[in-house]
Amino acid sequence: MIAARPPLELWAGPECTIVRVGDRWRDQFLETGHRDRDDDIARIASLGVRTVRYPLLWESIAPERSDCCDFGWNDKRIALLDAHGIEVIGGLLHHGSGPCYTNLLDPDFPAKFADFAARVGAHYPGIRRWTPINEPLTTARFSALYGHWYPHLRDYPSFLRALVNQCLGTQAAMQALRATNPDAELVQTEDLGKTFATPPALEQSRHENERRWLSWDLLCGRVDADHPLFDDLVRAGISPRELERLHGGAAAPAMLGINHYLTSDRFLDHRIDLYPDLPAGGNGRIAYVDAEAVRVPGLETGLRHRAREAWDRYRLPIAITEVHHGCTREEGLRWLAEVMDAAASARAEGIDLRAVTLWSLFGNVDWRSLVTREDGHYDPGAFDARAPAPRPTVIARAASAYARGERFRHPVLETPGWWRRDAHFYAWCAGETHARQPAGTPLLITGATGTLGQAMARICAHRGLAHRLSDRRALEICDAGSIGAALDRTRPWAVINAAGYVRVDDAEREPEACMAANALGPELLARACAERGIPLVTFSSDLVFDGTGARGAYVESDTPNPTSTYGRSKAEAERRLATIDAQTLVIRTSAFFGPWDRFNFAWDVLSALSQGRPFAASRHVVSPTFVPDLCHAALDLLIDGETGIWHLASQGSLSWHDFALRIAEGAGLDPKLILADEDGPVRSTALSSERGWIMRPLDKALESYLQDIARAPAVRAA
Repeated sequence: MIAARPPLELWAGPECTIVRVGDRWRDQFLETGHRDRDDDIARIASLGVRTVRYPLLWESIAPERSDCCDFGWNDKRIALLDAHGIEVIGGLLHHGSGPCYTNLLDPDFPAKFADFAARVGAHYPGIRRWTPINEPLTTARFSALYGHWYPHLRDYPSFLRALVNQCLGTQAAMQALRATNPDAELVQTEDLGKTFATPPALEQSRHENERRWLSWDLLCGRVDADHPLFDDLVRAGISPRELERLHGGAAAPAMLGINHYLTSDRFLDHRIDLYPDLPAGGNGRIAYVDAEAVRVPGLETGLRHRAREAWDRYRLPIAITEVHHGCTREEGLRWLAEVMDAAASARAEGIDLRAVTLWSLFGNVDWRSLVTREDGHYDPGAFDARAPAPRPTVIARAASAYARGERFRHPVLETPGWWRRDAHFYAWCAGETHARQPAGTPLLITGATGTLGQAMARICAHRGLAHRLSDRRALEICDAGSIGAALDRTRPWAVINAAGYVRVDDAEREPEACMAANALGPELLARACAERGIPLVTFSSDLVFDGTGARGAYVESDTPNPTSTYGRSKAEAERRLATIDAQTLVIRTSAFFGPWDRFNFAWDVLSALSQGRPFAASRHVVSPTFVPDLCHAALDLLIDGETGIWHLASQGSLSWHDFALRIAEGAGLDPKLILADEDGPVRSTALSSERGWIMRPLDKALESYLQDIARAPAVRAA
């Protein structure tokens, strides 16, 4: 009887790159905070994974000399992983060029690397599986062919030398590791994609499609005189003797690790004019644009196709060793779900695919620029590290289900990822597209006529989130019967309450109307949602505080003490909601500014100054809030399942007067027209957070606002 195959495993790994860019070293463990958090290992264990790709990196353990190793930090983490019953796949070099005393082109790189591997292997004899060098071909491309990372070269011979040095280093490292543990196995990772092309660029695509296998071919001992790239290697100065050292296949992987991203498959197009937003490149013979193949219809892109190619070529066991999509929360979830489905399909086709690895557990920083720029752009993973303690996201909930062998379900998965929706193709091949509501169970958004309701609907459409935007005729939030009928009719998976009384000054004359819309309405919504088990998001205000606090900004646990009717209505809503057993997320925010309407302070400043009129602003300190960022952050928290009070505002605080000055300077208008309104005492209702600061800094948000306004003729004309 044939034994049943073991189930598909879920592995995990934290993004751990240490890479040199110029004279600066970037360490993802430092930038995501993992290096300073011992309890992250318990967070990994909480997911239920039993295998983790974990680094024992050369640059960290032996930064000055290979014979001077400090294992202290790693010892603690490896012991914790072992205590949780988690197997480690050890990594020694992750996209780096090595410590300061070597680099990828150093003739002694293989020997130096093997010496370090021997010391690590002797220190951790219980580790059986290893990835000595992560993605050697990708690292060689980015370091020696494209010039992104040290040593910043851009020529083909240097690329080939860097690759061969890494493969020779891997072979020597595995020999050293097996001297301590004869059962040591190589799990060799590589970013695997395929290159497609228009006919004039087919020669280049054929070359790249042969080149993509080169690291695995070298390690498997397949590169001999008959190999298509043998002559290229020899012309680059790689001696036949070096290649012969790999012929025996002593470094052949026990398992191939496929790292595949949505951008891994490429499309080379000589029709440069069709891509006005992409840089043109070429190979010296033909110019072309290197585009994302997933945005071109009719191509066999995706993980299942790449896994089939790798299986057919090598017939070695396969693991998907990195799964991460640095996009919106639901798109990251959709990508993980698609990869899990693709892995299951590949196994059903007879491919020996063993595991899928959830990557970037604690997120990553600046990978959108391949860490070549210091933008501080953080993408969360299974945990969001922008908090006093990393908090689990919906990805963590999905991982826990997959680790148990269960299918994860969430309403956002009813809509396919952006790469599967009509509008994702490049403009030249998209054909006629029509804006239409994404499929799936919707969100219900109240406040169709308001700034926030309109913005929420716009952001939901952009993110592919099915939604229904409701006005007072369809849902009157102060009428329990209307609320119940709307919920039963729409059957949403969550409700976002963007309705309410917003005229702060008028509220003093209309206190009953303000209290009804801002306190009674959210209470009735929360009760109706609680009865149906539906999450609710509703919005409060910084004006629940009196502005006289001694600290620089208010956090969630500070006690409200409103001084206005509007502030009292919001504080009363918070009080009532706290008594209802519901999945309610209350977002306190501050003064809006956004690009899609003119009913905000920033627009008033621009309008006055552009007409040469003076503008008076007070010294009251606030945290101006960029509406698009607010919508994105609120949706992320909702999808993650967060509840309670959360402060969301653009990072930073300043007075209305200083904000007006910033707007004037950013727009190139005369700041001398900004006048200070000295009326009354100076107060501060600026917001901070003790739960997590997840929105962009104010200067970045203001920069985006001014760029958006410049591109929005309808708003300018208004």
